[in-house]
Amino acid sequence: MSEEEWVYDEVSGDWMPASELAEKQAERASADQVEVRDAVGNLLADGDQVTLIKDLDVKGAGQTLKRGTLIKSIRLTGDAQEIDCKFDGIKGLVLRAEFVRKR
Repeated sequence: MSEEEWVYDEVSGDWMPASELAEKQAERASADQVEVRDAVGNLLADGDQVTLIKDLDVKGAGQTLKRGTLIKSIRLTGDAQEIDCKFDGIKGLVLRAEFVRKR
């Protein structure tokens, strides 16, 4: 009989060998990742630079971001259509991926 360590998986509520649990956790992590694509279908990742393809009125800031504006260092939010970014003078800016193009 093998002396493999058994651990409790809180997600499934089962006891299983540690090696099997590690495989399941890796599968769950890859399934949880959401693909975020820009307006032309390019895959976006954290830290990418994007350019606006349309003039956007920013609610609450009283400002308009013009087409062609460069947004540096985006962060993915876990939503397939939203990206979080920083821009001078605007805190907590969230853009929809359909209005940007990867640079």
